[in-house]
Amino acid sequence: MVHALEETRRILKPDGILIDIRPLNGGWPIEVASNGGVKETGRVDDLPEPLSADRASNAAMREVEARGWFRREREELFPFFYSWDTPSEMEQFIAEDWSDFITLGDTLKWETRSAWATGDADSRVRVRVKILITQWRVRKQR
Repeated sequence: MVHALEETRRILKPDGILIDIRPLNGGWPIEVASNGGVKETGRVDDLPEPLSADRASNAAMREVEARGWFRREREELFPFFYSWDTPSEMEQFIAEDWSDFITLGDTLKWETRSAWATGDADSRVRVRVKILITQWRVRKQR
């Protein structure tokens, strides 16, 4: 990854900006939300490989920052919500699109179905994903 960042630095104009935006794994909450409020039913289980990929990305950015290639200017975490009408729609989406980095345990599935079934008529199921956005400034090459 450091090599890719070196190439990115090479092709960006001097004093250019690199935006690093990515989801961070770490037990995203499953919630049942309605006009009446939000109930967290549990957290997804992260698979080991994506967690190590997060650590590798963070390590690469620390390394290029230490080398003086980029300067961190701003960084924020913010939530991004994926939302479904029913728990079964969420389960299907996760099984088809996210099964390589998270899983849902049976207890979490049951808790979410139960909260949704006993919730308000406008209840929806959602996953609150943690997103990291960082603005990096390219430092001039010596």
